[in-house]
Amino acid sequence: MPGLIACLVAGTVLSAQTPSLGTIAFPNSGAPPAQAPFIRGVLLLHSFEYGDAAQAFREAQRLDPGFALAYWGEAMTYTHPLWNEQDRTAALAALRRLGPTPEARRERAPTRREQAYLHAVEVLYGEGSKAARDTAYSAAMRRLAGSFPTDREATVFYALSLLGLNQGVRDVPTYLRAAALLEKVFRDNPQHPGAAHLLIHSYDDPIHARLGLAAARAYAKIAPDAAHAQHMTTHIFLALGMWDEVVSQNEIASGRDSSAWTPHHYTWWLGYGYLEQGRYGDALRHLERMRRNADWTTGHGLALLAQMRADYVINTERWDSPSLQWRIDLTHARSRARAEDAFVAGFSALKRGDRAAAADARADLTALNRTPPAPETGYVDPVPEMLDKELAAAFRQAEGALDEAIALMREAVSLEDAMPLEFGPPAVVKPSHELLGEMLLQAGRSREAQMEFARALRLAPKRALALRGLARAAAAAGDDKTAAGAYAELRRIWHRADPDIPGLAEAARFLAARARS
Repeated sequence: MPGLIACLVAGTVLSAQTPSLGTIAFPNSGAPPAQAPFIRGVLLLHSFEYGDAAQAFREAQRLDPGFALAYWGEAMTYTHPLWNEQDRTAALAALRRLGPTPEARRERAPTRREQAYLHAVEVLYGEGSKAARDTAYSAAMRRLAGSFPTDREATVFYALSLLGLNQGVRDVPTYLRAAALLEKVFRDNPQHPGAAHLLIHSYDDPIHARLGLAAARAYAKIAPDAAHAQHMTTHIFLALGMWDEVVSQNEIASGRDSSAWTPHHYTWWLGYGYLEQGRYGDALRHLERMRRNADWTTGHGLALLAQMRADYVINTERWDSPSLQWRIDLTHARSRARAEDAFVAGFSALKRGDRAAAADARADLTALNRTPPAPETGYVDPVPEMLDKELAAAFRQAEGALDEAIALMREAVSLEDAMPLEFGPPAVVKPSHELLGEMLLQAGRSREAQMEFARALRLAPKRALALRGLARAAAAAGDDKTAAGAYAELRRIWHRADPDIPGLAEAARFLAARARS
């Protein structure tokens, strides 16, 4: 027993500071030499740096082969609740290195608290469907956190389990339950990377984002050596339309050598940030770099490359962009990625007046809209149907049937409004309220258009095309105050914009004329 107490104390002391990744306290029974890699593993786990975390936990296992929580930690790196990913086979392989059965593994944990952690991870990777196991695991973590109320790690991992209950789809009441737990940990330890990180996830939608601003501003400083921490701050910044911060933080997260950047989650958000800043030249250079550096052999990142191309074409409105001629193989991509690609091809062709190419893309999109539900979950992604309706509406608009186009767009809007809130760039590459607003404005229904652009901005704050649309619709409706506010906001977010982009001179002329009147 004296040896165990010494190890527990050592664990507390050694966990006190890791400046590059944050600060936690996680007392445990591991041998003193294994403490540093174990704590590093937990800190990396909190920042979703899963590969590096697994390596750290394996180092702790090497230094203390009987260290039960080191195997628990490695097993935890194989479940990614926010991404709805789980590698049960790899997790069980890690646990079996501690012992062949759950009972044998439990005997290696010398304290009731550590046994509770092991029990929870056994539930997570036990029998049954992923959804059922995730639910049972969350209940086990609730009991663990309740039994050890001073264990902040238990509280944070319980909160993370809540965020994963809905299989990667935001459930706002549950997310706010998680946030309430995390707020207390963050108050008690403002250097806790897991509390700051998960608070951002809890709040990263346009309605709640301001609640996560303090955590976002803190997280990059808490864990400066975690690339994911630098990116995660932009979940809040993007939801608030803070484009300068979206760009600067994703540039850091993407790495110092920009020539080596590849299509990646961080570089995707970076490209979107350039577009919202009005830096179309930088956005194009970034897109072309992604094309050069994409892994065309394995296909890794090609779906993101297509997404970035779609964002570029839609947001610059360069319907004849040479990038549209790139052949990107999306055979193995999910239906949403293929639907967006077909939509942008068809929408651009219509804008160019190429009806034949548009019809081909529309046929592809309609076929994707008939994709059967996922076999395991029965889930049907609503985005392909939404894009199908948008493209059908664009066809009717091109044919001069504006009333029919608007009716189709209202169906698309209903579908988008029924979707759970998502973080990041719009789930629909051309947001439905924005497109409906443009069609209403063309039809001379400026007040209705103004309402649609305002709704678009509630879902995607300070999105440039929606701001421009709001300004135009308000001006047409005689609401000069709203128009001036929208144009002024557009000029603020475009303070680094290319001087020749559409809308910049328009905003300047309107504001100058209003100042003279």
